[in-house]
Amino acid sequence: MKIALPDLAAMDRLGRAIAEALRPDDVVALEGGLGAGKTTLARAIIAGLGHEGEVPSPSFAIIEVYDPPAVRLPLVHADFYRLAHPSEADEIGLDDYRQGAALIAEWPDHAGGFTHEPGCLSITLEVAEEGRIAIVEAGADWVGRIPQ
Repeated sequence: MKIALPDLAAMDRLGRAIAEALRPDDVVALEGGLGAGKTTLARAIIAGLGHEGEVPSPSFAIIEVYDPPAVRLPLVHADFYRLAHPSEADEIGLDDYRQGAALIAEWPDHAGGFTHEPGCLSITLEVAEEGRIAIVEAGADWVGRIPQ
């Protein structure tokens, strides 16, 4: 499915729709080139979960954790761009962080990918003349709750 994102308001609406449907153990895998809007969409999801204030990019820390009551459910926001090999995700304890939490994964392929998981909502962002396009592929657990 393709979703047109002509402006930041459309990106924010998509992020908030994802946040509304998000459950523990889900993964939102954000793909796209540098500047495609992955972090912008991640911030909209986090705001949609109830977080107020700044949302730092996890580019250097790799993982940022958000816990209730600041958000509706436990959340891990990870940026795997700096990982040289998927095994490094194990070394930083990704599985421990994910226990009972949803995961927003930027550059998911650097961590070995998540599309094999039924709770994965994969979103590829592409820059287009009229803004951005989100190409959405959903795992089995997202059937009936895919944001549009």
